[in-house]
Amino acid sequence: MTQDDAAAARHVPVLLERVVALLAPALAEPGSVLVDGTLGMGGHSEALLERCPRARLVGIDRDPEALELAGRRLAPFGDRVTLVHAVADRLPQVLAGLGLEHVQGVLLDLGVSSLQLDEDGRGFAYAHDAPLDMRMDPTEGPTAAEVLNTYPLEELVRVLREYGEERFARRIAAAVVREREREPFARSGRLVDLVRAAVPAPARRTGGNPAKRTFQALRIEVNGELEVLERALPAAVGALAVGGRIVVESYQSLEDRIVKRVLAEGARSTTPVDLPVELPEHAPELRLLTRGAETADEAETAANPRAASVRLRAAERVRPPRGRAA
Repeated sequence: MTQDDAAAARHVPVLLERVVALLAPALAEPGSVLVDGTLGMGGHSEALLERCPRARLVGIDRDPEALELAGRRLAPFGDRVTLVHAVADRLPQVLAGLGLEHVQGVLLDLGVSSLQLDEDGRGFAYAHDAPLDMRMDPTEGPTAAEVLNTYPLEELVRVLREYGEERFARRIAAAVVREREREPFARSGRLVDLVRAAVPAPARRTGGNPAKRTFQALRIEVNGELEVLERALPAAVGALAVGGRIVVESYQSLEDRIVKRVLAEGARSTTPVDLPVELPEHAPELRLLTRGAETADEAETAANPRAASVRLRAAERVRPPRGRAA
């Protein structure tokens, strides 16, 4: 098995057929452009390039290793593929640099990638003892260990409570502060043991590994994930041409709330409620393509456990944004 085959085997794209079905109608014309703002190992993009032969891809990822693997996987598509090392919220700058005003499709597959979870040395997975890094781009930014070892108690409580929705945030944060005085945190195994000891026994009996929420919170803080999404999603919607479509897959409630809000706002009329007719300039800009959030069925979840928590939402641009010509 080649490295490229191994990458494909490691990465099972979530809701692949549904993603293709939603995006393909917007990618039928020659010169249509798909932006995969979270390219990962390129599984979704590979399928879309195969089934939409007139489309080209702009693949964006903040992880250099993911870009390298995806580049090899997508090499057969030649100059139909452009890969860019950037965070998703840099989408406007990326498109401007390529001379693109509008695109016909955007895909955002949020959260931690299969590559990052599978790499023991990255520290994303609480099932493996590894250095506490958790950076999606390992070339910049603070590590999870630095967060644990330097944040004041109240900041740690905030991170765990807001980003992990951890009801025992204060107990865990206090234990971290106490233990780091004895020895700074460096590896994930020690953190897992600390969380397990800090969480009351009755709460440890349900819901899987008690460290799950703490690891999620640290990962979100280290990578600024929610702040990136708050900027990236409106930028992606704004980049769509009329008839263009956006698909977003999220894996936890904090992400999904942001996606739901932004797409719902675009699909809402801004005509004053006391006016009897719809004002064209206030008509909805988006048409929702999903009723609520779609999830994976039992068969897909059994074959690909990462699909268990997915929430997919999609929309189509039906008119130009205010201030932009058609």
